[in-house]
Amino acid sequence: MKTDKRVEEFLGFLATEKGASEHTTKNYGIDLREFIKFLEEKDLKDLSYLDIRSFLAFLKTRNYSKSSISRKLACLRSFFKYLVRENILAQNPAAGIATPKKEKRLPSFLNPEEVSKLLESPAKNNWEEKRDKAILEMLYSSGLRVSELVGLNHDDLDFFGGLVRVRGKGKKERIVPVGQVALKGLRAYLDIKPPKEAANAIKKPLFISRIGSRLTDRSVRRMILKYVKRTGLGKEISPHTFRHSFATHMLDRGADLRSVQELLGHANLSTTQIYTHVTTQRLKDAYVAAHPRA
Repeated sequence: MKTDKRVEEFLGFLATEKGASEHTTKNYGIDLREFIKFLEEKDLKDLSYLDIRSFLAFLKTRNYSKSSISRKLACLRSFFKYLVRENILAQNPAAGIATPKKEKRLPSFLNPEEVSKLLESPAKNNWEEKRDKAILEMLYSSGLRVSELVGLNHDDLDFFGGLVRVRGKGKKERIVPVGQVALKGLRAYLDIKPPKEAANAIKKPLFISRIGSRLTDRSVRRMILKYVKRTGLGKEISPHTFRHSFATHMLDRGADLRSVQELLGHANLSTTQIYTHVTTQRLKDAYVAAHPRA
């Protein structure tokens, strides 16, 4: 069996029929090529569940985290399911293998004072800092993933309704509210002429670089690091930290779990429930610190 050819066909299937993001397709390609290298020329038709287990054990010896191993196993399941569907394999050798239990790590988040400090950090009256402030406000106001933020176009924003159309994982669209403070920051950014407009863009990107191209995930991460250093918060803060902070603060102030799930674009409620553990832990900490008989 021409293994490399099957991998390329599967990745094409993911992108076109399943609507997987470029990021997901790229990572699945890396995972599959790593698995094929481990097989050492063994034909896919000769695989059994023992080969999959051996691969997972190999990953464990290389100190991969449980979440990384789980992702690679999910990739293999999808790949073999595709091969069964195409009548290339009779059965899925990864189907009966249990997913490793993930370590329960609570998401890191900022308190409201820390958020305010970061949001006020871009204070210069120039185009770049106006843009940066608008980005930070959007991340916190609407709980966006960084990939969703950089994928926004001008026509996704509804200033009148205070809404934004977001394309999430699997190209699923959702409508998310944008707060008045974030809208004000966006207007301030859009009112200043950029150094260079995006050239001939069919979908005009909302957030652009100084040369007029769409901002990348990496650019936003670097920008946040700059303001973290400026404010001296002394914490490791990423774009996702704003998303965690958004969800935690919403639940702290009485938002129901289902609403937060929809705002975040989570497919499963269990993904959103991690934030209830965060808020419960904060209540416990406050109780222990304050109650005389705790």
